[in-house]
Amino acid sequence: MKTIGWISAAAAGMLSVSVYAAEAVLPKQALNANYTLVHNDVPGTAGHFSEMFSGGVFYGRLRSNTFYYQWEDESAKQDNHIISALGGSLVYNSATFGGFDFGMGLYYSQAFFDNNDDPIGTIKPGKDLLSRYDYANTGNKGMGVVGQAYIAYSGIPKMRIAVGRQLVETFYTKSNDTKMIPNTFDGIVIDTTAVPATAVRIAYLAEQKLRDHTQAHSVLMYGDANSSSSEHPEWSENDDSAMHKGLTYTALKAAGKPTDAPLITGDLHNTAIPNLKLDASFYIVPELVSELMAEANYKISLGSVSLTPGVRYIQQFDNGAGKVGGAAYSGKLAGQSGAAGGYDEADSLDAQMLAARLVAQMGKYKLNFGYTQVFDEADLITPWRGFPTAGYTRSMARYNWMANTKSYRVELQRAANKTGVFTDIFVQASILHTDADESKGYYDENYYYLGFVQNLPMLSDLQWRLRLGYNDTEKTDADSLDARFEINYLF
Repeated sequence: MKTIGWISAAAAGMLSVSVYAAEAVLPKQALNANYTLVHNDVPGTAGHFSEMFSGGVFYGRLRSNTFYYQWEDESAKQDNHIISALGGSLVYNSATFGGFDFGMGLYYSQAFFDNNDDPIGTIKPGKDLLSRYDYANTGNKGMGVVGQAYIAYSGIPKMRIAVGRQLVETFYTKSNDTKMIPNTFDGIVIDTTAVPATAVRIAYLAEQKLRDHTQAHSVLMYGDANSSSSEHPEWSENDDSAMHKGLTYTALKAAGKPTDAPLITGDLHNTAIPNLKLDASFYIVPELVSELMAEANYKISLGSVSLTPGVRYIQQFDNGAGKVGGAAYSGKLAGQSGAAGGYDEADSLDAQMLAARLVAQMGKYKLNFGYTQVFDEADLITPWRGFPTAGYTRSMARYNWMANTKSYRVELQRAANKTGVFTDIFVQASILHTDADESKGYYDENYYYLGFVQNLPMLSDLQWRLRLGYNDTEKTDADSLDARFEINYLF
């Protein structure tokens, strides 16, 4: 296709400017390959109350994003489209005084697309460049939000408590700032390292604000005509792509379940045994559903090469959500039109997943062989931008945690680092095969991914990214190209 050829030529041109030099001085902030920010210039401790403000640090960011999506065959629901956005953020972190500090982040995005040619309802990954709900009701293509507003206390030894709107990075919750505005939560987050060689994070999150929302919303409730009288009420609450769409306001109310239940989650990371990393995580949405994750990775050094085998296990517990919305996160219950069949217990969300991988690293190259299997029970429910198959068989935009799904992936990375400055171009390539259960409404597919990240050698604060994903599926007319280009300037 002409489009693929053009993108490949652009990628080749960008690759030609790769240099192999390390930065002598790290910038004030930088952007990791996984989109988390690295702050190298951080506020210190204030001697007086006024220094809490004057000693703070501002972090600025200008960014642009362009998404192009092309289907093998277009239809009313499969529209080839392009959408772009310009925006940025200004984040302030105060100095610490008396154990207290605070932070605030303002974010903005202005989307550009033609709704006549590319209807908002058919736009796929680029939908997060604006609020679809606001656009449907006001015509506004821009978003201006307070993405962070918190106060924290670290006066207790080896502990920090943050209250308010914040980025919450755990196994189940991520900022996932791949568009224009990060995914944030309103609640309390407690971090402690009181146990030797162990880091613990516990969070009580009352509400979420997804990347394409201007208002906070329920963590696990899907909007409907009874929750909002506005246009497209399904876009007003948690409308994440992986949201269980059977957990509607009306269905939860009818079952006597809360529509505003909190998300309680936590992580534990232990490195007490040399070369062995143990991780555990959990989440609970009271009266609805919960999960437990355990993982182990052991690094074996063989001279210039290291091998790290890893295994992950997830157990999901149905605490009442299954009878409300069913076993499939599509929300189609047995007997309904278009219902997904093939579930032995169609009203149970009890589920399990097993994953294994082998990671080999030599110099700047890393090779990851991953496998995941979701048992033939129920779909996994994790709509907070943390992906249960991440690091094993998760590729861009692929949700492969439906019941009775097996996935296999090989991934190659080149020049990864933890500084967020990629003057030596970072390359990530993977091939993913998903063996799905067609009786449940899903399809086998092969997904091919290629991504590049580079900071310009002459201006390390400016970083570009190009990501390409091609989906080859057994579903009729569903093959597609997903192309994304982004520029970030950090100051």
